[in-house]
Amino acid sequence: METPNIDVDLFKSIVSSVKQQFPIQEFIPLHAPVFAGNERNYVLDAIDSTYVSSVGTYVNRFESMMVEITGAKYAIATVNGTSSLHVALLLSGLQPEDEVLSQALTFVATANAISYIGSKIVFIDVDRDTLGMSPSALRIFLETSAEKKPDGFTYNKLTGRRIGACVPMHTFGLPCRIDEIVTICEEWNIILIEDAAESLGSYYRGKHTGVFGRMGVFSFNGNKTVTCGGGGALVTNDENLAKRAKHLTTQAKIPHKWEFVHDEIGYNYRMPNLNAALACAQLEQLNHFVDNKRELNKAYRNAFDNLDVMLVNEMENARSNYWLNALVFNDLEERNAFLDYSNRNGVMTRPVWELLPRLNMFKNCQSGSLVNSIWLADRVVNIPSGFRV
Repeated sequence: METPNIDVDLFKSIVSSVKQQFPIQEFIPLHAPVFAGNERNYVLDAIDSTYVSSVGTYVNRFESMMVEITGAKYAIATVNGTSSLHVALLLSGLQPEDEVLSQALTFVATANAISYIGSKIVFIDVDRDTLGMSPSALRIFLETSAEKKPDGFTYNKLTGRRIGACVPMHTFGLPCRIDEIVTICEEWNIILIEDAAESLGSYYRGKHTGVFGRMGVFSFNGNKTVTCGGGGALVTNDENLAKRAKHLTTQAKIPHKWEFVHDEIGYNYRMPNLNAALACAQLEQLNHFVDNKRELNKAYRNAFDNLDVMLVNEMENARSNYWLNALVFNDLEERNAFLDYSNRNGVMTRPVWELLPRLNMFKNCQSGSLVNSIWLADRVVNIPSGFRV
């Protein structure tokens, strides 16, 4: 029995358009990996070398490739994007009880990493067109709820805590207005760390995401544009931060031929050579992957142009990798009805994440106005965005 006021013909048109893009698949997943290059050869080579853990030529090659791709001066390979963000926050000098500004509409890993170091999160609203942190919302929060003190740092007037960092996220690979956020953070002396986990291959004003702030982090999870099963990277232009990042991610061990001396608390966060071998083969195909996904987005735009649904697209001066394509429905009822219809008809779709302040562990965190985040959470659906053969 169909829900009243729901346009089933709209749903049929969307599902049909998706199936036309993936005609040979009986069930269409949201985003499946493709291993069509040197993945098998490189992994077998790593196995034959016997260097399968955190030391090996592929780890070094991966870091060099990330430097070349992003334009950052340094890249540190890690086990996943969350560990990269954890280390970046540690390197920012944040102390327990300091505050970090982030967005309510993001994957939970962003807030989890902030919580690892004992910092408190303040949630900032997003822009509807980019789904990323809103510079205007950020500025309004700082001008109404924060103050700079003689020590040069910014403090929350309500809590009295220092606001030490800001972590915007490039949602679904769509670059946010990161240049404006950079300007605001510089004005308020707040360290900027980019959560670029989803945006490898995305650019804003000709510059790769992840290199606008003090540090940026990327993910290579199984569902990302480029995957190595699990993996991450921290990028920076600061040589000292890069050295510290590598030191912390290798258990803070002082290099020596045989002695085991560690000079601080470290972390087992170094990417294994096996994963790096897979990542290198995938990175070789990055341009092809992104071109493929951008062509899919173009096909979706053409298909949905005359339908009563909005496809989220890159803003001016941005070039998205379109990791996940997102539709915006008219309301929560229509969104839920489409999720049910599409998944029953062989097309995997998913809603955007639950807003983080709605999760039990973050429900007491301070928030600015979240009107856009709430509006989007009720309407956004991700549709299949994998690689077409």
